[in-house]
Amino acid sequence: MPQIFHHSTNTIARVSIYGAVILIALLGAAANLVNETSYITEVHNALPQPIPFSHKHHVGELGLDCRYCHASVEVSSSAGMPPTQTCMTCHSQIWTSAAMLEPVRASYRDSTPIAWTRVNALPDFVYFDHSIHIAKGVGCTTCHGPVGEMNITWRENSLYMRWCLECHNAPEKFLRPRSEVFNAFYAPPSNQEALGNQLMNEYKVQKLTTCTTCHR
Repeated sequence: MPQIFHHSTNTIARVSIYGAVILIALLGAAANLVNETSYITEVHNALPQPIPFSHKHHVGELGLDCRYCHASVEVSSSAGMPPTQTCMTCHSQIWTSAAMLEPVRASYRDSTPIAWTRVNALPDFVYFDHSIHIAKGVGCTTCHGPVGEMNITWRENSLYMRWCLECHNAPEKFLRPRSEVFNAFYAPPSNQEALGNQLMNEYKVQKLTTCTTCHR
């Protein structure tokens, strides 16, 4: 019986299969690389704000405590945003006619909130509680980066699940004393893991990695 297909057809079939597998793998790798870029994660992208609020000036230079503006951070899942009255505590006395602060004065006059652009946002299906992280010794800058050096606030970390799990799998690498949680310039000591293990015992920190910890 005559052969229908040429011998080379087998080679072509194998090359096609291997080529398809390699192409799929390359496309997956490319998609993963794109997913890590700042275009997707918005890491280090300073987003436009209605007022050019500078953490570098207010926190780094003036020394304002995080809790002065984010008043609910120790007792609530949300850190909270300051009402305009908080801003006007100072700016009714200083920089009272600065053009850049007109949106603050307008907000105060009209009793309308300032429409800040959200910088650090998690998906709606993720539960996150600021208060418990602070109570367990997780500092603000651990997640939010060097806030005291930011003229316009940017997102320091991707906030991807695998990033969260780095801490949940090994909290001893990130914990600090509660007295240093709001220190914008805290630097981990050389014995961080030993200190972290000590704080894990003292603050009763668990390595929570079950899905229901964050997905409820």
